[in-house]
Amino acid sequence: MIVLLGLFTTLSVQADDVRYLTTAQFGERIFDYKNNKEWKYKGDKPCIIDFYTTWCGPCKRLAPIMEELSQTYCDKVVFYKVDTERERELAYVFGINSIPQVLYIPMEGQPMMLKGLYPKEDIVKIIDEFLLGKKK
Repeated sequence: MIVLLGLFTTLSVQADDVRYLTTAQFGERIFDYKNNKEWKYKGDKPCIIDFYTTWCGPCKRLAPIMEELSQTYCDKVVFYKVDTERERELAYVFGINSIPQVLYIPMEGQPMMLKGLYPKEDIVKIIDEFLLGKKK
C-alpha cells in the first residue's frame, strides 16, 4: 500500500498470514523438482514451509507460533503450510514420514529440514541466524 502525504511517500508493509501451498504452486514459487535436479530457490525472500496435517496435535500447537512469526517477519520471510494428506506427491518428494516437519529455505545455499515441534525461541533463532544471517 502506498500512501502519499504531501511531498513524502510512505511505504507500509502489510503483514502476511501463513499461505497454503499446493504441489503445483511449490514448483512455481519454490523449486521445480520435476525439471531441475540441482536446488535453486525461486523466491525473492527466504521462506519457511510447515508440513502438517489437520489431525496432528503437535502441528496444531505449531500453527499459532508460525502465524505469530509470520506477522513479526512479514517483510523478511514468507511462511507457507503444506497439508501432507492433500499434497501427497510433495510429501513423498521430501520424505515426510512424521509431522510436523519444517523446511527452512534461505535465499542462497541449501534448505534445512527439521522434524518435530520446536519452541518459538528456537524457531526465532533459526530464522535470525540461518535465514537472515544475523549473528548473535
